[in-house]
Amino acid sequence: MAPGKIEDSAQTNAASSMTSSQHARSRVLKSPPANTSGHLNPSYPDGQWTPETVLSTLPTRPATNSSSPLPFFHLLERLKTTKREGWRRFGIHHGESIGDHMYRMSIITLLCPPTLAARLDISKCTRMALVHDMAEALVGDITPVDGVSKGEKSRREAESMEFLCGGLLGKVHEGSGQAEGIRGLWQEYEDGETAESVFVHDVDKMELLLQMMEYERSRQGKLDLGEFAWVAKRIVLPEVQAWASELLEERKEFWARLGKADGSGTSGETDAGQVESAGLSDERRRQQDEYYGNGHAKSNGAAETNV
Repeated sequence: MAPGKIEDSAQTNAASSMTSSQHARSRVLKSPPANTSGHLNPSYPDGQWTPETVLSTLPTRPATNSSSPLPFFHLLERLKTTKREGWRRFGIHHGESIGDHMYRMSIITLLCPPTLAARLDISKCTRMALVHDMAEALVGDITPVDGVSKGEKSRREAESMEFLCGGLLGKVHEGSGQAEGIRGLWQEYEDGETAESVFVHDVDKMELLLQMMEYERSRQGKLDLGEFAWVAKRIVLPEVQAWASELLEERKEFWARLGKADGSGTSGETDAGQVESAGLSDERRRQQDEYYGNGHAKSNGAAETNV
């Protein structure tokens, strides 16, 4: 049985005896979950969102200034259950979580091409991939179309990391420095200036492209997610560009077998039941260009880096 989906496994004669109220309850259970929790609502005015916005809504508030890491461990569960929001506009309500995304990223870093791995600290890359979206345990997955500026998104995430690493982990193991290490890895990724952070930013985009292709394939060509393919242009390193090119060629062949060119002409249905074109508008391109930039990236997708 697919996750998040209710299927009637009863025999036909048993199903026919279900009451109308039972059928109604089944239909309700099949509906996608409402997007109502504090961290999934990005619409707060700039400067007004704080970690408390979410913490105040939790059934069990994590204890701060504890010598135990358990409150932190419990809060990390939210990374397993919070969905990546970009897919929801296309009707994918039970898709990957933030934790799913970071896990595959961490595995991808372990398969770094040798020519690139020789110039990187791969262990640091793997750890960076595992923590780079940690703030989203509170902030949620803010996407380019949510109307939250990149500066405001960065502020929310920085405050969340301060709470996680200071409020929850600051006294764990008598302040051994482990929390500072996590915070430092996150900040290094955000700054996007080191060779390792540039690679992990590229892996972030590569993982998105893989998921895009997998959702299209699972829907057998009835869903075009070509809007997301544009992030391939923001990949910096030749080794990761080669992976992306191979994937996009695989995607092209997939759509060709269906008699369509690169998925063009197919549409995805949004949450509102409206049809959204696969084409990328100038405004959407601008949003994604700002959102997916690699640190000090140039406008053509290259970056100032010593990789």
